Amino acid sequence: MGYCRRLREAGYTVLELVIVVTIGGLLLAIAVPRTTLVLDRISVRSAAGDVRATVSSARSIALAGYAGVAVHVDSETGTLQVRRGPETILSRGIGHAHGVRITSTRDSMTYDSRGLGRGAANLSIVIRRRSAAETVFVSRLGRVR
Repeated sequence: MGYCRRLREAGYTVLELVIVVTIGGLLLAIAVPRTTLVLDRISVRSAAGDVRATVSSARSIALAGYAGVAVHVDSETGTLQVRRGPETILSRGIGHAHGVRITSTRDSMTYDSRGLGRGAANLSIVIRRRSAAETVFVSRLGRVR
């Protein structure tokens, strides 16, 4: 008989379980939005690194091949393409790969054989995911920052 009484006393009451579940829910309500923001920032930074690498590769290809190379930014699909004439040398689906949206001030930029950017203005590529955003700038001199 004493053994059965100990088993009954070893359990938890419904009130104790409700309190524990409520505290757990509050902690999750605080942690989930912050975690989402951190993951968005990671995706945006990673995509910005890919954009920088693609644009830098285009400049290197122009310098190595002594020929003009164009970088086309497709904001609809989030794709960057590096082209020499009609030939596509490199294509990166950055928007799809990182789950981000890409917008730019111009749809393309061209590097001449000296690695200098051609065009009327600098190129800015904005990468966004929810509230996280980062901008990659390409100067007329071809520098990426």
